[in-house]
Amino acid sequence: MANLSTKIKIYCEANGVSNVDFTTDVMLQDDSDGNGAYIKEWNLDIAQPTDAQLTEQETSANTEEANNTVRSTRRTAYGDIGEQLDEIYKDIDGWKARIKSIKDANPKG
Repeated sequence: MANLSTKIKIYCEANGVSNVDFTTDVMLQDDSDGNGAYIKEWNLDIAQPTDAQLTEQETSANTEEANNTVRSTRRTAYGDIGEQLDEIYKDIDGWKARIKSIKDANPKG
């Protein structure tokens, strides 16, 4: 199940808001009953989503979170950009093969 914040970001993007600040625009709070997070405060110029509208974002949000994990894994595996540039200078074909193997081992959804 995707995080509420991810579903909110996708809902906002679909409604023309590209950046959401979760310290000022939308504030979330965990339910003391253990039911998870909920929207405590909504300070955007678009309508606050209903639970049904957020549920509609579940599949896209799951994909986004999975892709974020892949991006993070790839970033770590790629290594420092300066070292990559040196590797490209010394052996561009070897660099291409290494990057391809990282991407093949960590495909996006």
